[in-house]
Amino acid sequence: MSTQTTNMKKIFIIGGTGAQGLPIVQALTQSGTYSVRILTRDPSSPRAQSLLSSASSPELVELFPGSFTSESDVRAGMANCWGAFVNIDGFATGEALEIFYTMRCYELAIEQGLEMYIHGNIDFGYKVSGYQSQFRCGHYDGKGRAGEWILMSNEAAKTESQRMKAALFTTGPYIDMALSPMTPLAPMIEKDDETGEEVVTWRLPLTENGAMPHVVLDDCGHYVKWLFDHHSEDRVDGMDLRVAMGHVRYDDMAAAFAKVTGHKARFVDVSEEEYWSPNGYWGSIASQPCGYMHAHAGAGEGNIPDGVMTIKQNFTGWWRTYQNCGEPSSRDAVAKHIGLKRDYALLDEIHPGRIRTPEEFFRREDEKARTEGRGSLWNVVVNEPRHVLKIHEDQSIFRSMKKDDA
Repeated sequence: MSTQTTNMKKIFIIGGTGAQGLPIVQALTQSGTYSVRILTRDPSSPRAQSLLSSASSPELVELFPGSFTSESDVRAGMANCWGAFVNIDGFATGEALEIFYTMRCYELAIEQGLEMYIHGNIDFGYKVSGYQSQFRCGHYDGKGRAGEWILMSNEAAKTESQRMKAALFTTGPYIDMALSPMTPLAPMIEKDDETGEEVVTWRLPLTENGAMPHVVLDDCGHYVKWLFDHHSEDRVDGMDLRVAMGHVRYDDMAAAFAKVTGHKARFVDVSEEEYWSPNGYWGSIASQPCGYMHAHAGAGEGNIPDGVMTIKQNFTGWWRTYQNCGEPSSRDAVAKHIGLKRDYALLDEIHPGRIRTPEEFFRREDEKARTEGRGSLWNVVVNEPRHVLKIHEDQSIFRSMKKDDA
């Protein structure tokens, strides 16, 4: 171990190879303050190996073989670390197991003497709605419940002289997903009926008044590093840092894409029935359990345990949450039922250079594509789309489906 890494604060990370984890690892390891130890099932995977090259020095990244389902792995991984960022994959575990494993990770962090713990969180929309069943979304509710428990536990321990501090890092749908295949927000490439031109089309059950507090993945690293940097401040200890670029309506999204690329784009509001058509991707997996560990355990169509949501049940609540997250009178308004609020003035203070609009995001993605030699943003979306979510890249959900079909 070099003197450089010895003098740095080591952060234990669960979820480091996920969509959100990649920019967080990059920001921490390029800071000059932190090194990371990343728990991963497969240190040889392309994503794990990419983390080594993203650091300013490879020795700042330690790939630690193991699983968050193993207490001995988590305990050993946390040993001699200063802090932790834990973002458990709810699509691996399902809702109930995510809550349990999140709680155990928090407890093990205290056991191992860590000083700062950050929980990768999502809005608890079901609770915010007043527990209206139409907004039930398992992969959000699991994180939200666990996050609330962490903050309550943290508050109860504030009288102790030696204790671990904690904060939540609350995100939402990544705007990057709106350019990526097989996500809930994936665009379609259609033909204009009159001109025959290709049109990037978002056919989504969002409604004309719906909006999403979209998160830019590359900005996540700045926010998490800020939480670690400012852990000693009273406002950070127990903070729920809720981030977003803005509450985005998809007619604005399409207009921004067309402006940046010079090609046609449109948002088409569709019914839930059309979105879940058996002929489409999401319809084809609608009856699968939400949490592919359940599928590996034998759950499948017609054989889903009580308390486990199907993909359709989970994402129906997800869509209804965002259908009620915006009003036509104000682009950044929050609706009567779902107040997924963000303090944008605070986010401007924390990250003055953050991306604030879809147009800014698309311009950056266009520049990135040209720099990488991939043509333009239009070419990337139409001809060379890439997976954003790890679940699609490693084909986990499809292995589960094949198991059920076998």
